[in-house]
Formats: sequence, C-alpha cells, structure tokens
Amino acid sequence: MTTPVRDLPLLLLGAGSDPASERGVDCPGELPPASDPALVERARAAKAALGDRVFVLGHHYQRDEVIQFADVTGDSFKLAREAAARPDAPYVVFCGVHFMAESADILTAPHQQVVLPDLAAGCSMADMATFDQVEECWEVLEEAGIADEVVPVTYMNSSADIKAFVGRRGGVVCTSSNAKRALDWAYAKGKKVLFLPDQHLGRNTAVLEMGFELDDCVVYNPHRPDGGLTRAQMADAKMILWRGHCSVHGRFSKASVDDVRARVPGVNVLVHPECQHEVVLAADLVGSTEYIIKTVEAAPAGSSWAIGTELNLVRRLATEHPDKNVMFLDKAVCFCSTMNRIDLPHLVWSLEALVRGEVVNRIQVDEETAHYARAALDQMLALP
Repeated sequence: MTTPVRDLPLLLLGAGSDPASERGVDCPGELPPASDPALVERARAAKAALGDRVFVLGHHYQRDEVIQFADVTGDSFKLAREAAARPDAPYVVFCGVHFMAESADILTAPHQQVVLPDLAAGCSMADMATFDQVEECWEVLEEAGIADEVVPVTYMNSSADIKAFVGRRGGVVCTSSNAKRALDWAYAKGKKVLFLPDQHLGRNTAVLEMGFELDDCVVYNPHRPDGGLTRAQMADAKMILWRGHCSVHGRFSKASVDDVRARVPGVNVLVHPECQHEVVLAADLVGSTEYIIKTVEAAPAGSSWAIGTELNLVRRLATEHPDKNVMFLDKAVCFCSTMNRIDLPHLVWSLEALVRGEVVNRIQVDEETAHYARAALDQMLALP
C-alpha cells in the first residue's frame, strides 16, 4: 500500500559524501531531487490560508522548491531586517539556518513568532565559536594585558550568544558587504580587533581592503592553550582572527581557479570573501552574496563566470541567465548540507501547523541575550 504524502517522514539529505568534504558539506555529485510534487499544492494552500499572518523569508542558498514560496529572498541580514519591517505578520517562517532565525527573533517585535522549519538547519561556522570558548579567549587577552585595547567584531554568521558577547563589550556585528566599515569603526575605538568567527573574511578584509600585512593577523585556536599564541604575538598583532571558516567556501582552492581558467578561456572568477586568502587573490572579483548576484545580472551576454559560493545560488543564477555561461568554481558538486535541511516537507509541515494554530520549532532568544545582541546589531546599523 502506498504511504500518503502527509505521512512521509521528514527527508534526510545526501545520497553520498566526498571524503575530502568537511562537516556541513555534502558532495554527492548532484543536488538532492525535488520533493514530492503534491507538496507544492499543500504549501500553496497553507500559505493562502494564512494570508498576511505569515511572512516567509528565503535565503539565497535555499533550494528552488523552497525559495518559490518566499515573500522575500536575500542574505541573512537583509532577511532579518525585512522580518522586522513586517510587524503586522504574527508568524515569520525563516527558510535559512539557526543563527539567521535568531537574528530575526532579536529584531522583530515581541508579538511576532519566528519559526525555523527544521531545527537541524545549523551552521558549521557559527558552531566553531561557542560562548564559553570566546569567554575563555577574552580571559586570555586580559591576562596578556591587552583586552582594553581590543574591540570585538563578529560576523553575522554567529550565534545570538556570540553577538551578545560582542554587544556587552561595546563591539559590532558585520556582514560580508560592510566588514571594512565595521573594522574602520572598531579601529577608531581600539588598537586591535578580535574577529569572530570567520578567519578568512577577517583576513581578506584587513589585507585587501585596509592595507594590513598578513603578519598583522594572528589566528586564535580555541582548542589550544592560550589559543596557540604567545603574549608577544598577541601584543604585536592588529587583528586576532578566530580559527573558524565556512565549510562550503573553504573547499575552494587555488587549484580550482587554475583548473577553470585552463578549461574555460576568458572566464571571470567571482568568489565570496569567506574563501581562503589564496583563492581570493587568484580571483578576478570578490564580494558578498548580493554583490555576486548583481555582478552576474549586469554582466554582458556571452560572458563566462566561475562562481565560488553555495551551489543552489550558482545553479539559480545559471538558470536565470541562460545568455551567460555560469558555472560552479569547483569540479566537485557541493552544497551546504545544513542549509539544505529546509526542504519542502519541512516547510509544508510548519505552515500547516500554523494553519491549525500550532507554532512549531519556534526560535526564541532569551531577553538578556537579545538585549546585548541587539546592541551589537544596532551598532552595525549605525555605521557610517
């Protein structure tokens, strides 16, 4: 007997894996197949029944089958701001990952409830910096006698706890598009920056946009005593980078760039600043997700683009711009496993629950954490 669609278990992603891939990445050779088509009608019906009571946000890295139901698409901070701009919607369904839903909860009104369709949709980068680890790091800086000179800056891709840590200490949140402005602000306040949790964005911004030398940056490893640094290294450094990275963007290598240039004459290599420094140096252009989208949109017909960012977005750009040759930078076809946890079965389940008056998988940041995290987010909004 055929099992009704409504009784299907929530889908697990990944038909295989690449031994070289990191946690948070699957490289099965192709994206997972679309979910059962019957779920499309159920999603439409549930969304129509909810009407203006629900606001669905979709991150650029989401699957097409999910993104079609988003009222707004964008990067993590744009989506959080969009949620805050819709106070009349009591329900915000965030099709992204956990830290994004947390930011939406922090920035939305108290009466709004944020739902993450699958609680397993996390972020390996955000997980690389825990509150206890960062508190210990700060103690190391205090013992080294330099904490008073350090301004903490955290990337948007961090937990609410880390944003609150930064807010308590007068720091700021940044995105990949405003990292330089955030660092300019921080260096006007102090002599050094503790940059969390993505070392590559911090290094690329400091060296390529601010004129720092590589030797001005040191990496704090939370798994080693004193971060693996001597007091002299900490004292001499201008930028203390957390040992974290994006598992997807971290896969791209200079060899990937060299290979695509050999295969595709005249190709433009466009990468995200979360990529390794050597990859960014080898690329033609580097920028945020929004920058990547706008660059491809404005590119002339017939041009070729090898893009170093998440696979769903690259494939969508290729589909939307058939007059251009848009390809994934790496030969191995890899996607963000945790971002792909938000599939149509999970979205339908969460929407239909709301239709019944049940709020499932609500993301709620405690009041104190939200207060200090918002201080860091508001400081970002106030950047010149």
